[in-house]
Amino acid sequence: MTTPSRRKFMGAASGAVLGAPALLEGAKSYRYSELESRIARRDFRGISKQDLPTPVLVLDQEIFERNLRHMAGHCKATGIHLRAHVKVHRSADIGQRQVKAGAIGLSCATIAECELMSASGISGLLWTAQPVGINKTQRVAALAKKDPTFMCVADDPIVVDALNEAAAAANAKVRVVVDIDVGIGRQGTQPGREALDLAERVMKSKSLALAGLMGYSGRASHTSGWEERRRVSREEAGKLLESVSLCRASGVPVEIVTGGSTGTYNIDSDQGWLTELQAGSYALMDSRYAVIGSKSGSPTYDDFGCALTVLTRVISKKYPNKAAIDAGNKSMTQPSDVAKGWPGVRVERAGAEYGMLLWDQAEREPKLGDLVELIPSNLDMSVNTFDRMYVCQGDQVVDVFSVLGRTGPPQK
Repeated sequence: MTTPSRRKFMGAASGAVLGAPALLEGAKSYRYSELESRIARRDFRGISKQDLPTPVLVLDQEIFERNLRHMAGHCKATGIHLRAHVKVHRSADIGQRQVKAGAIGLSCATIAECELMSASGISGLLWTAQPVGINKTQRVAALAKKDPTFMCVADDPIVVDALNEAAAAANAKVRVVVDIDVGIGRQGTQPGREALDLAERVMKSKSLALAGLMGYSGRASHTSGWEERRRVSREEAGKLLESVSLCRASGVPVEIVTGGSTGTYNIDSDQGWLTELQAGSYALMDSRYAVIGSKSGSPTYDDFGCALTVLTRVISKKYPNKAAIDAGNKSMTQPSDVAKGWPGVRVERAGAEYGMLLWDQAEREPKLGDLVELIPSNLDMSVNTFDRMYVCQGDQVVDVFSVLGRTGPPQK
């Protein structure tokens, strides 16, 4: 059953509804070969969503740019730095726009993301997972030698020693942030004495330099209700503060204190304990964030708009209250996705290349050939299945962003 907050969000998310399908009306379209050649030379004149293969990622330029401005304005007003996380989009095109909007650098989930962002000219990168294995330690050393502003995290003395060895072999100096587990239970050294011992080990390593401490509160980011989210965030922040205070009292300088998330951005910045924020989802947003509740008390989290959708087409309609679409498991279609602009229509899985739209009562019923935009439940997973995003103003394509530098097919 659709919850009241979900119904409200579905209504709020309904934008301009895509018109009748070109498939059935014979509207002008481009041959596939011509479309690809025009995109290759960045000539987007006259190309609309109707011309695109499906399923594909579509980015609403107006909402996207508004999200960037809102976060940049908030950080400027509160005096906190933004080192935006790229794991949600994995696109150098978006990363460059985040830095242009005011971010001091970018946070990355993988060394490949770091290498991509660095190659695009972006500095101030932080890899938020520690390098384990010779392949990754050598790549970290190489990137640090190329860009002295690059940083990675560590939570284990074995990794610190291996990284120091790799950095020495490369004649590089690697900046290290000690990662502290503040409650997520996934990675990070324990707060307090264990964190201090690791920070001191980094300081004593000749080819490493201590940059600061990190604590990611993953549990807080999606906690429902702003007051409860603030309580959880403050509880977990205390574990990081304990380590920061102990380090400074022991003569260990802590320059950077980094963490936070999109869901807690206006909580983290008000507490004065972070020097920088790692929010990432704010740029694109997804349906799971949209229902966690706002500071105003609204059940809808409307601080940022859902800019990214998966554009899919109705490919079969043979049964009452049901329509098949071409975005399936391979597009990471989830029951918690939202059909934008289709109140009363819900999403279900139906196979590798099939999804299903279902409804009991709907204001409009999807027809064969209709284009439908799905707001994803998990940005990271949805983006990772595609090689590009089509940037649109309304129905018109105005740009194409590459995902992880890939130049593969327009849709999977």
